[in-house]
Order: sequence, then structure tokens, then C-alpha cells
Amino acid sequence: MREFAYQRAHDTADAVALLGADPQARFLGGGTNLVDLMKTGVERPARLVDVRALPLDRIEPTRDGGLRIGATVTNGDLAAHPEVRRRYPALAQAVLAGASGQLRNMATVGGNLLQRTRCGYFTDVTQPCNKRVPGSGCPAIEGEHHNHAILGASGHCVAVHPSDMGVALAAFDAVVAYETTDGPGELPLADLYLPVGDTPHLETALPAGALITGVTLPPAPVAAVSRYRKVRERASYAFAIGSVAAALDVRDGAVHDVRLALGAVASRPWRARAAERVLRGAPADAGTFAAAADAELAAAEPLPHNGYKVTLMRNLVVAVLTELTEEAAR
Repeated sequence: MREFAYQRAHDTADAVALLGADPQARFLGGGTNLVDLMKTGVERPARLVDVRALPLDRIEPTRDGGLRIGATVTNGDLAAHPEVRRRYPALAQAVLAGASGQLRNMATVGGNLLQRTRCGYFTDVTQPCNKRVPGSGCPAIEGEHHNHAILGASGHCVAVHPSDMGVALAAFDAVVAYETTDGPGELPLADLYLPVGDTPHLETALPAGALITGVTLPPAPVAAVSRYRKVRERASYAFAIGSVAAALDVRDGAVHDVRLALGAVASRPWRARAAERVLRGAPADAGTFAAAADAELAAAEPLPHNGYKVTLMRNLVVAVLTELTEEAAR
């Protein structure tokens, strides 16, 4: 490992100033992704700015009935918070599905959103990768890609975003707050991640040197009946090969309101807007749920070895929406 400097930020302004003074610096929260990438040589920061002690570790109600989650809230505290479990249960379920208890107690909300892809070619510095070295190529397209993207990919990158938490946040229209040397700003989570296009090394729309300070969940009564379901290759903790965050409000046998997002299918948490349009106002039954899934997956462009994901995601959407309908009927 190369040598690097370490500094602990005293407040938010101090943190962004330290990073602004050193373009090769990185913010350090729990370190559960960054430190791993430093060990493999993917990340080579000259300086780490530790933000773990900043006063951003609270979960508080907003005036309009939502929740604001500080960026240094640990994943463990987020999953255990009674208001998260009561008002946004799919979010708590997603966090619990994401990692072991030890990792949840270290990982932070801000860091989770900014974790890098787990593509094997990205993490192997002996291999070409457009995310690491723009223009070097994407060997996954012709190589190992069974867990890669079926939606929104390009000929330059087919990796998927690994966050479970991000899928639930996408379903609930979360807004990301950040701080820069020019002051504060906000981004809807839907706009946080850039399309892959021909610049996969540009991953987010955050301004250079920005520090995520929190995430706001707007009020969403539909979220109280929600579920996160993750499919993985082994029963113990592993990254998803497909996941669904769904919330459903059924009245008189029809879908009154719905939120739906998919995970492990694209370079970002994938909000299933086409499926939601099919569902709203339609009968809450398996036929409608299948039609909604088909509408969303019509844009899928699977590679030779990940076409199974289309069927997997179709069945997963139908199963989760059916379970929520049955839950609402009890």
C-alpha cells in the first residue's frame, strides 16, 4: 500500500476545505469499501479526510412528515431505528440484507451511496476497465458478466451498482444533501448517478469535492406497506443478482399508489417508472403485476450469460407485489 496522509475533519466546512485543497484526497467514513479498494490499488488517495466524527449521525423527522438521515449514520443504526422500521420498512430490510452486523456497524449512509462497483475487472488492476482507465475497454462484455447489467448499460460498461440501501431510497424518492466550498446543495437520488454512456468513469453528478451530509425521505404513506426482496447466489451475505423494493397501496381491489425500484440490473438503482404507470389504477392481481414487470423489462438488453435476469426480475416483481397485496388484505 502506498503511503498517504490522514486528517480528521472537525466540522463540515473543515472537511470540504481539506478535500478542496487536495484533489487526490478522499473522504473516509466507515472505510468498508474505500479501504478494500486501497488494498487492491484501485484507489490511491494521497490523503484521507476522516468525516466519521462530524455531527451528521442523527435521524430526525422533517416538518412535512418525512425523515432526514445524516450521512454518518451507520447502516446498523439506520436499520434499527423505530421510525425507519415503521414508516419505511423496505429500507430497514434492504440494509439488513446488505451486509453482516460487523459491516453494518461500520458502514455509513453516505459511503453506501458512493460505493464503487464490485465488478471483478474493475477491482483487478491487471485488467482493462473503462471505469478505472477511460478508453481501455470493458472485458466483461465478452468475459464474465453473469451478474452484470440488463438495463441502461452501454458498450463501455456493463457493471451494476451494488447498494441494497440505494434501491429502497430510489423507490421512496430520496433527496441527497451535500456541502461544497461554495455552499450546500441537493440532488434527487434519481439524478445522483450519471448514465453510463461513453464515460463510465464519471459516476455521480455531485460537484467536485462535495461531501454528502444527509438523505431526506419525503413523506410517503404508501411506504408503510413496503418490502425489499433480494436474490443472491448463497444464503449468507452476498451481493444481489436481483432485488426489488416495492410499496403498494391497494383499495377496493385496485392499485391506488405504488413505488417500485430494482437492484443489480443497472449501473444505478433502477426506478421502475414504466411498471408503476401500468400498475396505478389497475386490478391488483398477478396478471397486472406480470404486465407491469414486462413493461419495465421490455428495454432489457441482456448479454449472452445474464439473460436469466429478465425472467428472475419478472418473477421477483410479481412475487413481491403479490405478497404486499396479501399483507394489505389481512
